Amino acid sequence: MSSLSPSNLPTRSAIEALQEVISTVQQLDLKTEHYFAGGVYMRTLWRPKGALIVGKVHRREHIYMVVFGDVTVTSDGFRERIQGPRVLVCKPGTKRAVFAHEDSLCLTVHRTEETQLERVEADLVEEDPTSMYLPGNVPKDRLTEDSL
Repeated sequence: MSSLSPSNLPTRSAIEALQEVISTVQQLDLKTEHYFAGGVYMRTLWRPKGALIVGKVHRREHIYMVVFGDVTVTSDGFRERIQGPRVLVCKPGTKRAVFAHEDSLCLTVHRTEETQLERVEADLVEEDPTSMYLPGNVPKDRLTEDSL
């Protein structure tokens, strides 16, 4: 972990404030792939260089991997620049902001018996009406009647 003093540790409220600021700009279409196997859900998320992504709050412990690339991961009390490959275990209540210093691939692995994305998200993440994304990482600002 990077050396942060208690006075400059990131907080969840700071990450939420960042989310509020970036919600005012057009959102990225993020290439997201979903996999299901025996009570496990895995999501891969491609992050283009320069992307800043604020995720939702997860209800349960899960695995977060930087498969390749170079990202800075920030969550409550934690900030680290990570070059993949790297595996982290994230605790419940985790909300992350991730900046991609170069094109990167990250993934998360979760336990769930659900197999429909809306139900998966309801099971795994806290409701967040301020999120810019629908289940499956579909930007709300790109939603049209044709996509319903």
